[in-house]
Amino acid sequence: MKLLRYFLLWLSFFGVGANAFSQEDLLDLLEEEATEATFDYLAFKAMKIGNLQSTKVAQGGDMYMYVSHRFGTVKDGVSTFFGLDNANTKIQLVYGVWDGFQVGLSRESLRKTYAGSAKLKLAEQTDKFPFYLTAYGTVNLNTQLDEEIYPKMKYADRLSYTSQLLIARRFSNKFSLEIAPTFVRQNLVWEPFQEHNQYALGIGGRYRLTKRMSINADYVYNFSRAEQSVYNDPLTIGIDIETGGHVFQLLFSNAQSTNEPGFISNAEGDWNEGDVFFGFNIVRVF
Repeated sequence: MKLLRYFLLWLSFFGVGANAFSQEDLLDLLEEEATEATFDYLAFKAMKIGNLQSTKVAQGGDMYMYVSHRFGTVKDGVSTFFGLDNANTKIQLVYGVWDGFQVGLSRESLRKTYAGSAKLKLAEQTDKFPFYLTAYGTVNLNTQLDEEIYPKMKYADRLSYTSQLLIARRFSNKFSLEIAPTFVRQNLVWEPFQEHNQYALGIGGRYRLTKRMSINADYVYNFSRAEQSVYNDPLTIGIDIETGGHVFQLLFSNAQSTNEPGFISNAEGDWNEGDVFFGFNIVRVF
């Protein structure tokens, strides 16, 4: 196969056999060889599976821009044009400080939330090690809280935190699976009976349909959720579409927030009642 690779590259360089080999065909052949023999590409193409973080981490010097949109619930029907009138928008910039370590800053319109995050690659799947391991942490600042309405509120009450260990395995060229032990701390909870410290477990997967398209899903079970809580565990189902330097993620979720403390602790929708939110993520790397 190495000899074939060198021969194809030689043909491409000198323009021999242009009618038989286009640049796209050459890249396809080389990619097929790589995917059959090695684990040179990651388990997930985007930094998020849907809502749940994936094990993918930015390369050093790369800048990513995420635009995440979650419309209102489709349950409202034509009165809100199936949620299109009520949108939550998040814009995030992610920078690879060095290979395997990134930092991010974002602003989400829901609760006017600012967030900072960091992500560190701990290990990669190889022939000798079976998993990708990544650590992720984020701090969220809710600026919508009004001190005039909550006169006893302290600045720390605006803060919430999430820490995750992301463990993924690419079982084949088409299928990858991840689990994510999670800790969430909310300094201010929206329900008086809810615990501030919460423990959860996320699970997500990706199944590649074509070279540039996959179906994704993720779910997070919150072990600390109070029985009488009005919130639910988040379930997200979507499709990834790759186009050059962009990745489009189209999805449905019962959580409108895209920040970890928001969708893990306060998913307001219910799939059983059709109370779900349509949305998308657009990713651009520079």
